[in-house]
Amino acid sequence: MRIHNFSAGPCTLPLEVLEEARDEFVDYHGAGASLIEMSHRSPEYDAVHQAALATARRLAEVPDDFDVLFVQGGASLQFAMVPMNLLDHGDTAGYALTGSWSKKAFEDALHHGDVSVAWDGAEVGYARTPDATELDPPAFARYLHLCSNETIGGIRWPDWPDVGVPLAVDMSSEFLARPIPWDLVDVVYGGVQKNLGPAGMSIVFVRRSVLDADADLAAYLNWATHAAKDSLYNTPPVFVVWMTGKVLAWLEEHGGVAAFEERAAERAGRLYEAIDGSGGYYRSPVDVAHRSHMNVVFRLPSEEDEARFLAGAAERGLANLKGHRSVGGIRASIYAAMPMEGVEALVDHMESFPR
Repeated sequence: MRIHNFSAGPCTLPLEVLEEARDEFVDYHGAGASLIEMSHRSPEYDAVHQAALATARRLAEVPDDFDVLFVQGGASLQFAMVPMNLLDHGDTAGYALTGSWSKKAFEDALHHGDVSVAWDGAEVGYARTPDATELDPPAFARYLHLCSNETIGGIRWPDWPDVGVPLAVDMSSEFLARPIPWDLVDVVYGGVQKNLGPAGMSIVFVRRSVLDADADLAAYLNWATHAAKDSLYNTPPVFVVWMTGKVLAWLEEHGGVAAFEERAAERAGRLYEAIDGSGGYYRSPVDVAHRSHMNVVFRLPSEEDEARFLAGAAERGLANLKGHRSVGGIRASIYAAMPMEGVEALVDHMESFPR
């Protein structure tokens, strides 16, 4: 029996995708070898690679003046690549600190350019994101960086801020679960392991006009290198691209971004209904308008109660609900492949546990 996996990453994947990969794994389409044994220059892999790039572009409705890149490593590598690729000498950038991941991005950017804090959520206990009037990017900033959904804190930006400078957005934990306002962004990136596939790769959507092939960067750290080679500059993470391509095709087959945005809101709404209807037994630390649709975080009256809640959940096949070690509590990550049955099973446990 498969569990309901509420892990924040690696994410739960669609069962039909896993079964399809299982059936192809040893002998890929009669080739006599697994795809992950083949050359990345082979026609078999090239077809997989190009299809994954094309599906990502279609799903996200990426404009023609943007490139779609597959880059090894997670979003943490992009924390450095964003300032390295966007900031020339004399440029500045602002960072909105809404939780753990945006703070990590800012700390890494300090090594690669003149960056400053445009807003710090510590002032409000990281319980919400700012509105545009609260943001203070430096004058003539090259970009404003934000994390659209904070996986650890369970906070999302309900609206994309328009502050007169391009946005650079870490969208890891809600990739392809909401539309992207392309007129506001220069780059959108995210690790695939939080919504789209196994760990080991980021997808980067980058405006072609910001690419700089002559930048004084090591080749792999330059987005222009990957754009020029269709993300085949070196051996790509074949297994991750293959699996991510399958998940992207599954998302497209089941309605695309609009459908999964609606389903995410439905799943999250069911959990928040259980939290808010518990008479205070469960409590969310996040302002209602800023609650994540992907990572629902909540607390119980005591840590002892939380430990018992987690033990009971495990007995019911509800796995990986423990909150991040930095904040504690409970966290239910309900990514694209989480069925509503998993959410209902968790709600049933939440309703019966206090009794």
